[in-house]
Amino acid sequence: MAGLFQPAAGVPGGATVALDEVEISILRSLAVQLLELIGPGPGADETGGEQDPLAALMADGPTEPPSDPALARLFPDAYGGPGAEGDDRTREAAAEFRRYTENDLRARKREDGLAVVRGLDSLAPAGEGGAVLTLAPEQSRQWLGALNDLRLAIGARLEITDDEDGDELYALPDGDPRKPMVMAYLWLGALQESLVETLAP
Repeated sequence: MAGLFQPAAGVPGGATVALDEVEISILRSLAVQLLELIGPGPGADETGGEQDPLAALMADGPTEPPSDPALARLFPDAYGGPGAEGDDRTREAAAEFRRYTENDLRARKREDGLAVVRGLDSLAPAGEGGAVLTLAPEQSRQWLGALNDLRLAIGARLEITDDEDGDELYALPDGDPRKPMVMAYLWLGALQESLVETLAP
């Protein structure tokens, strides 16, 4: 898997990447899993469809951090840092901040994930089982957000908390069941880095 982002010719601020069928399938699967992890919006009905836009706009968000480690990485407390106990005042401030911001943050992350799925679904084969994806500037920003969220979620599943954890995982033997997830984590990191470099002025 060697597809990395490059500046898009004739699209100022855009980016392009050549992807083969396997890369497209993996990226789409990961993006769909991210959307399932984030969940439907507050105005969604039981089937996940939109119920009432006004209700969604006025709905308060949660006040407690998610119990799922991957969601907790995607939606950390604004005050006190990860895993920090903090005092009552810090916890109250974090809960109040979460109440008014998490729904909007979830909606943005959901839109970023959907942009990845839509972009991949729009691809037409370019010969030999591959395709070239071209992103407009706004799509590049959404892809960057989704790639970052995917890496955070996978990093949480792999229990990566610092660079030393990552170094140990990179040396896993091929038979280790975590190896495919580690390979996805590394590849997403390379994609993210190349997209950042492409967008840098």
